Amino acid sequence: MITILSVELIKQSLQQMLSPERYRHSLGAAEAAAQLAKRYDASVEKAQMAGLVHDCGKSPSRNILLNRVLEFGIVMDEIEEVESHLLHGPVSAELARREFGITDEEMLSAIRYHTTGRVWMSLLEKIVYLADYVEPNRSFPGVDELREAACRDLDGAVLRAMDLTLMHVIERGLMIHPRTVAARNWLLSMDKGSK
Repeated sequence: MITILSVELIKQSLQQMLSPERYRHSLGAAEAAAQLAKRYDASVEKAQMAGLVHDCGKSPSRNILLNRVLEFGIVMDEIEEVESHLLHGPVSAELARREFGITDEEMLSAIRYHTTGRVWMSLLEKIVYLADYVEPNRSFPGVDELREAACRDLDGAVLRAMDLTLMHVIERGLMIHPRTVAARNWLLSMDKGSK
């Protein structure tokens, strides 16, 4: 059993926890994750649930986010101290465990790393990372091409999503998390190793 709460109860809780836009995004991410899981032969149930709750810890208030970090004993690195929005992944994973009874480590890891990715990403981690980008409510230049790529080549689509993220972060003058750079390099090395 993945969770002790029903999907409907989780949805009701999320409606209270999130803004209407964030809730809509979460439903879209759950839908996209389920479709990707079917396409790439992963657990649809795990992907859908992880997609649904991946942003449950996202808060418009930096103080609320940092209070949860302290409450949960999450250790911040030097980039997360500056770019605190990156902390919603680890906070969401811990809320998923505490509030929704999700104990499956694969799901919690997919939630934890959905903002940065990481080296040795599992299939579920890639699916949730990508579902966050390609869910139906997203609208940005290149999203349609990314959606098409997601149906053909999961690793290639994750790599493209990371490239888009890095370009966006650079354009905004924000700090780049080294975990994303390492994940991108790992995906590139896997691609080159298969040739």
